[in-house]
Amino acid sequence: MRKIILFILLINITYIFFSCGQESNKKPPKNTVSPNGLQEDLSKNQIPKFNSDSAFKYIETQVEFGPRYISSKGWNKCEKWITKKLSRYADEVYVQKSPVTTYDGKRHEMRNIIASFRKEKSNRIALFAHWDTRHVADHDSINQKKPILGANDGGSGVGVLIELARLLNEHPPHYGVDIILFDAEDYGQPQNSDFPIMEDSYCLGSQYWSKNLYPKNYQSQVKFGVLLDMVGGKNATFYKEQVSLNYASGITHKIWKKANGLGFGNYFINETGASVIDDHLYVNMIAKIPTINIIEFDPYTKQHFNKHWHTHNDNMDNIDKSTLNAVGTTLLHIIYEE
Repeated sequence: MRKIILFILLINITYIFFSCGQESNKKPPKNTVSPNGLQEDLSKNQIPKFNSDSAFKYIETQVEFGPRYISSKGWNKCEKWITKKLSRYADEVYVQKSPVTTYDGKRHEMRNIIASFRKEKSNRIALFAHWDTRHVADHDSINQKKPILGANDGGSGVGVLIELARLLNEHPPHYGVDIILFDAEDYGQPQNSDFPIMEDSYCLGSQYWSKNLYPKNYQSQVKFGVLLDMVGGKNATFYKEQVSLNYASGITHKIWKKANGLGFGNYFINETGASVIDDHLYVNMIAKIPTINIIEFDPYTKQHFNKHWHTHNDNMDNIDKSTLNAVGTTLLHIIYEE
């Protein structure tokens, strides 16, 4: 994931450029039922409890498929698993497919996975993540041309959202919710690539979806979007990202205020961080949907992400349940208190 980070200092703006047990087959119920047999919306005072053990297991399952870069064996197996898993919970799961050519001239079939909850609702919230992983370890010191496992960068956002899908199924919210998992976010051109420069080589799935919205007429229905990227690392810190503030400052401040109110201030740092090129940029620019990014940012590392970013150390050893709980619980409060 190529990120462009803009450090905001007190006076000057400095630009720094760089890339980001067995289960039952029985489908769970899709609504909450009152004593008189009528479907009910969940009360604002009843916030479902996020299960970080469950989210951790969903990440672990993805990693067990191996690297999941577009067109790989692990990618193909993981897409089937995600689609099947979300189909247990959502009203509808749609796989948006499109041919795509990557910076290296290779042709692929891109697959965005879209799960919708409470389709009858015209007011909706969008939750985004990317489900693919990096095809090279370009920030490692060894085996740079080999793909990575992407437990945090790719796996963590998906793990949190599948756990949210389970809860959305059990406790229907007041709003409609769509979980949209983008493909080919991380198959971008490395800085030392020998291929001709390809503009916008990252975030191919979100670029395509933003130009070909599904569901149709989505801009008129969705209130805001939240992108999750690298949300499972140990001692992760999430600063208020600049693109998010530029396009959706209201929801950015609301989420950070809620997280701090819930006691997660050591994760959600109430300070402005950086501007990051990620899927939310294209959703904002092309689809015109106000979308924010919850993404790990570390001002003390060389690349300003976690130390295992785009390396072979991006594995389950770096996934922390407390971080997953902070992100998942905060999002649940945002969803159910709307």
